[in-house]
Amino acid sequence: MAKRGRKRVLERELKYWELLGNGVGTVEACRLVGVSRSTGHRWRAEMGGVVSRSSKATTGRYLSMRERQRIGDLRAQGASIRRIAERIGRSPSTVSRELSRNMTPWDPTYEPVIAHLRAHERARRPKPGKVESNQWLRRFVQGKLDELWSPEQISLHLRQNFPNQPDRNACPETIYQALYRPGDGIPRALTRKLRTGRPLRRRQRRPDRRTTRFVAAMRSIHDRPIEVMDRQQPGHWEGDLIIGTKNRSAIGTLVERTSRYALLVHLRDDKSADSVTTGIIKALRGLPEHMRLSLTWDRGMEMAEHARISTALHMPVFFCDPASPWQRGTNENTNGLLRQYLPKGTDLSVHSPVDLRRIQKALNNRPRKSLGGRTPTEVFVQLSATIDPLRCNDR
Repeated sequence: MAKRGRKRVLERELKYWELLGNGVGTVEACRLVGVSRSTGHRWRAEMGGVVSRSSKATTGRYLSMRERQRIGDLRAQGASIRRIAERIGRSPSTVSRELSRNMTPWDPTYEPVIAHLRAHERARRPKPGKVESNQWLRRFVQGKLDELWSPEQISLHLRQNFPNQPDRNACPETIYQALYRPGDGIPRALTRKLRTGRPLRRRQRRPDRRTTRFVAAMRSIHDRPIEVMDRQQPGHWEGDLIIGTKNRSAIGTLVERTSRYALLVHLRDDKSADSVTTGIIKALRGLPEHMRLSLTWDRGMEMAEHARISTALHMPVFFCDPASPWQRGTNENTNGLLRQYLPKGTDLSVHSPVDLRRIQKALNNRPRKSLGGRTPTEVFVQLSATIDPLRCNDR
């Protein structure tokens, strides 16, 4: 005997969605399941007109129409949640969640078709944001942004003043999304009120997902030999740039880890990778081989040609982790001392190579507590023994 009524229609609709998910056209799918074109178009309209959603039911992650139909039949027979879960091969929590979402206290019946439509409606993207859909919250956030408050300050204020009202709370990311997402949210013009004033959001990458900046592979600081860490072996250097006013000028700094001896690299107005690489090679080339064993730098673009340094000086170049200046502590400390001679906010291009040699000599002849009162020059001369370190930059 042929099946009649709602159950037969549900099976036809399920078959219809399966055919669409397999690439069959709407007209052909209607013919195969035995329904009119208008019925097929109505089914698609009820599901939002999106065919790909039917394929989710076959992935195993989402409940299918057939499973919801089975839940309805077993529920009508009085089966428990655990019994239903066993029969359809799902966890009890999945069945419990499905029933709680699609049943109400005033209507305890479970309708598979309605449940399926509700599930597809909940899966619809994009959804209206919290700020956009809450008129009070939207007005409040918009007003505070106009007063130059940051999203983080707005979120903190809401949390402190409305701790038990979730509808009047929003995290900073929610506010940022309402501000930058196109639609009927907060006017995009208010981005000018932010500290950055950016009309578009900058894409963020997690440190472990950053893409490499250089063509040649970088060697991590964690690959450095163990003897570099205890400062017992001389010849290991740390380097960086100190930047002048408006980021328009720079001076390269090189510091030997054991002696704390510093070399200054003159860059004029050009801090490109080519200029920095050429300056480093010139500064270190006059040293004996046992005094140039390695160089550690940060991940700035000025080191894009680090392979040239390794080839020219026969010394490996190691790179610190992103945003980890403490891994070059000797260099950071030396840069702080150099700011007594080269203050922040000044134009560093006015200093000639002669000026830098004078500053270098003055810094290296200051006694250091870490060296037992000796100067970096004294220690460096003792360690190198074969060259005059004061003439390193003259070569």
